[in-house]
Amino acid sequence: MLLVTAIGPLAAVKAAADAFDAIDPSPADAVSWYEEGHGRFRLELYAEDDESAAAACDVVTAAAPELSPHVAPLEDADWVAMSLDGLPPVRAGRFVVAGAHALDRVHGGRTRVWIEASEAFGTGHHGTTLGCLMMLEAELKRRRVRRVLDVGAGSGVLAIAAAKTGAKALAVEIDTRAAAIMDVNVAQNRVGPRVRTIAGDGARHARQRYDLVFANILMRPLIRLAPRLVGALEPGGSLILSGLLTKQEPLIRLAYGGRGLVLVRRFRREAWSTLVFRRPAR
Repeated sequence: MLLVTAIGPLAAVKAAADAFDAIDPSPADAVSWYEEGHGRFRLELYAEDDESAAAACDVVTAAAPELSPHVAPLEDADWVAMSLDGLPPVRAGRFVVAGAHALDRVHGGRTRVWIEASEAFGTGHHGTTLGCLMMLEAELKRRRVRRVLDVGAGSGVLAIAAAKTGAKALAVEIDTRAAAIMDVNVAQNRVGPRVRTIAGDGARHARQRYDLVFANILMRPLIRLAPRLVGALEPGGSLILSGLLTKQEPLIRLAYGGRGLVLVRRFRREAWSTLVFRRPAR
């Protein structure tokens, strides 16, 4: 893993960071920026290898020529586990999501979802996962959820949460490593009889019908998958989409509203949006 940094004025740093929003796939695994003081801002990018780091530097200098990116190696470490160790449980309606170290301290009648820090995305701390859980809570207050499809399931947190309320879920994850971690999470949460996991694109399963579909991925895949995700919904079913920046909402609304779905709810946290669409009953 390599760290790419650049220091400069706010306008330049923000322009460079925003440039990565339009790139899919991005050469940077993560992009962040913050103020260092006295009007100086720091851009940080994480890249998997030398080629990705060089490509990230090219994006930075093209978007903000006044910046001079610097590349440095990071020592081997479990950065995900280190960053999440000791974080408080995430509460979303009836659900509480945490690792074992924090879940043991949770009391009361909440639905507990055990997810440890890992390479698989989805511990509940990110605004997109939290938004999906909050929108699941809203759906459960409205009706019973019976059959769930979770596309790009990551850790499996959404499918597991739905299963713990009585639903049967199919969780699809294209990354084989993440899918293996998801299998562990399903077993640890004792929902194996209710959650089926698939390592792959799972496209053929979109031909079946579900009353709730999750897709917490990225804007471009969401637009590309729109025909399949809409087709997977039962009449009256709900589609919960996330992985979106708030400024990307109009394109998603166009892609799914143009296929007959109605936007019924929206959740925003920081720069992230979660949208809930519903297919008309008939």
